[in-house]
Amino acid sequence: MNPLQKKMEAYTSPQEVKKQGFYPFFKAIESAQDTVIELNGKKLLMFGSNSYLGLTNHPVIKEAAINAIKKYGTGCAGSRFLNGTLDLHNKLEASLASFVGKESALVFSTGFQANLGAVSALTGRHDYLLIDDADHASIIDGCRLSFSKVIKFKHNDMTSLEKELKSLPEDKIKLIIVDGVFSMEGDITNLPEIVRLSAKYNGSIMVDEAHSMGVLGKNGSGTASHFGLTKEVDVIMGTFSKSLSTVGGFIAADEALINYLKHNSRSLIFSASISPANAASAIAALEIVKAEPERLQQLWTNTHYAMKLLKELGFDIGKTETPIIPIYVRDDLKTFMLTQMLVEEGVFVNPIISPAVRSDSSLIRFSLMATHSLEQIDIAIHKIHKIASKLGIVTDSKSTSSND
Repeated sequence: MNPLQKKMEAYTSPQEVKKQGFYPFFKAIESAQDTVIELNGKKLLMFGSNSYLGLTNHPVIKEAAINAIKKYGTGCAGSRFLNGTLDLHNKLEASLASFVGKESALVFSTGFQANLGAVSALTGRHDYLLIDDADHASIIDGCRLSFSKVIKFKHNDMTSLEKELKSLPEDKIKLIIVDGVFSMEGDITNLPEIVRLSAKYNGSIMVDEAHSMGVLGKNGSGTASHFGLTKEVDVIMGTFSKSLSTVGGFIAADEALINYLKHNSRSLIFSASISPANAASAIAALEIVKAEPERLQQLWTNTHYAMKLLKELGFDIGKTETPIIPIYVRDDLKTFMLTQMLVEEGVFVNPIISPAVRSDSSLIRFSLMATHSLEQIDIAIHKIHKIASKLGIVTDSKSTSSND
C-alpha cells in the first residue's frame, strides 16, 4: 500500500458516524427544492435550502431554461475567454450590473469560481488581503492562490480591522474582503464602519453578496444597497445558487476592474462558461425579483416570526439578523442526532460542524424561504424543540403544542 492509499484508508470519520446511524450528508432529494421535498419516498418540510425567495421551482424560470436549451443547446463547449460567450451571457451581465448599481459585471461558472478568480487576481506580491475570520471558504481559497499577504481580523470586529490597517503601507493595495451576510452566523457585516476605515487608510472593499442578494437592499440587491454604500464598495460578488434559482456567479465593479479580470482571472479563462439554461434562468429570476417585491417582504415576515418563536422556546440563535438562523447545539454528535431525528419527524435542516464553524459552535442551520407558510414554520420549530428537549439541548419546559 502506497502513502496515498494509507492516508485514504486511515480516514474513517464518516464511516464511524454512519455506524452510529447519524450520517447527515449527501442525502438524495427526489423532488424540486421547494418548501416541501421528497426524500426516500417521504415528504419533508425543507428548512435547509438557500433559495431565500423560493424561486427554484418557478414556472417562468423553468420555461426560460427550456427555451434557452431549445435555442442554444445544453452547453457552450468552451470558456468565456474563447468560444463560450453567448449573447445571453452579455445580456445577463448587463442586467446584473444594473441590478447591483455598478458599471459592469462578469459572469463565472459558480460563485466559488467568482471569488477564487477575483481574490487571486486583483492584488500582487507586495499587496494585502484583509479578511474577516468568518468569511466564506471560497474567499479563503482565493487568498491561498494569491501572492499577496493575507491578514485575518476578528469577526465583525472593527477595532481588530483598524489595528491591522494602520500597520500597513499607505501606497500598497489593501483589499478588505467580507461577506455581506455571514453564511453560518446570519449576521450582517458592519459595512459603514468598514467604509470609514477603508477611506482613512487608503484601502479598497470587496463584498460577497452571496447570502445577502435577495435578502437585503433595494429589490434585494444586497448589503451595499442596504446601507446606501454601493459607490463606496469597489467590488461586489454574487451568486445565482441562492436567491436567483440556478448555478453561476459574478463580479460587478467599474469597467476597468472587470476588464482586468477578463484577461487575468484564471478561474474564468480556464473554466467552461455557464450553460444557456443557467444564464436564462438567472435573467428570468432577476426580472421576477424586481417585479415582485412582496416576496422580499414575506421573507422578512417569516424571519421575524421564526426568530421570535425560537427565542421564546429557549434556543440560542446567536447574533443572526437575517433568514439564516443558527440554532446552536455546541456538540457534534448531538447536532447529527438532532438532524437525523428531525428527518424522521419530517423536517430537513443542515448540520454545521467544524471547519465550517469553530469546533465549539456546532449548530443546525435553519434557513427560511419567502414561500414558507407561518404554519410550516410553526410545525418545524416545535418539532425541533421537542427533539432538542429530549437531547438536553434546551431545558425550556414550555409545551411544544399540538403541532407535535
